[in-house]
Amino acid sequence: MEIATLAKAIAIGLGSVGPAIAIGMIGSKAMEAIGRNPEASGKVFVPMLIASAFAEAVAIYALVIAFSIK
Repeated sequence: MEIATLAKAIAIGLGSVGPAIAIGMIGSKAMEAIGRNPEASGKVFVPMLIASAFAEAVAIYALVIAFSIK
């Protein structure tokens, strides 16, 4: 029982580190691009949201794996 709880914690913990770093970098680079060229904010916003959604999907997969551990 304790091993399963530890496995769940490790799965969600390690599975969320990558997406957290990725979303931070995505937001940082998007703000940098908008700061350099404010007229391009419309062109930067949609790809930023799509990339954030893909990164968030990895965290959701880790959550699903954590819930599936018995």
